[in-house]
Amino acid sequence: MDHRCRMVVAVCVGLLSTFANAAAMTARDDVVGTVTHYTIREKDNLYAIARRSDVGIVEMLAANPGVDPWTPTPGKRLTLPTAHILPGQPRTGIVVNLSELRLFYYAPEGKILTFPIGIGRKDWETPEGSSRIVRKRAHPTWTPPASIREENPDLPDVVPAGPDNPLGDYALDLALENILIHGTNRPYGVGKRSSHGCIRLYPEDIAVLFAQVPVGTEVAIIDTPFKLGWRGDQLLLEVTPTQTQTDTIARYAQPVALSIPEIYDAINAAADRSVVIDWAKVEDAVGRRSGIPTVIGIRD
Repeated sequence: MDHRCRMVVAVCVGLLSTFANAAAMTARDDVVGTVTHYTIREKDNLYAIARRSDVGIVEMLAANPGVDPWTPTPGKRLTLPTAHILPGQPRTGIVVNLSELRLFYYAPEGKILTFPIGIGRKDWETPEGSSRIVRKRAHPTWTPPASIREENPDLPDVVPAGPDNPLGDYALDLALENILIHGTNRPYGVGKRSSHGCIRLYPEDIAVLFAQVPVGTEVAIIDTPFKLGWRGDQLLLEVTPTQTQTDTIARYAQPVALSIPEIYDAINAAADRSVVIDWAKVEDAVGRRSGIPTVIGIRD
């Protein structure tokens, strides 16, 4: 493990959070949470700040392009991407949006939980589709599948529960072969494409989700790089990097800008003649892909 990553793990585990946990939210129309800010202090780094504010590292980098992740300038004001438009899926069970690197859970009593996630890396992509939770395991063991054993033949037959277990302290088995929602012993991998297809959460987040979701919970895995939603009379647009762009950002580089032709039809379908669309803001949101919900129209 890179020595800087060891430092991040040690710092994150040892810190008491200075932020309110962003997990439990109540939707205001189609938006949960609010965008917040943080002023960098001496010895801060973006991995530790991201974990304390319950966002992923790529979310943090996309919202703050050009900021050095390891030695950010003290006194600089960061934008924390702690507001999210809800995915355009039925608001039930768990919805995982791969491009957004985020999981949403719609609890039966109306509470909404949302957490940053790590997903499958290139050639090990997390599959899209519908599934459900078929088993819950606390302090799970891990049996490496044949596909992973081919990559690392030195793995033991079974990895026992404990600090060396890549599943962390909790695992939710899905009705998809070798795909789980679980914790991790490598929290610096949350918020980017870092797994063999599984969906990883910070250790503190999986503990919350594990306690909330019952066996049988439906899970929808989607890949949607933009979302539209209403907050009162305001139409908002949230654009996130694609999975490929995520890999570039995780290497601390700026991705090539990509257009989204279908976004214009989606906006026209969401709005009616009473809504005035600011198309310059649309173009800016598509170009920046910051993951920050932006007001692009107001109902007249």
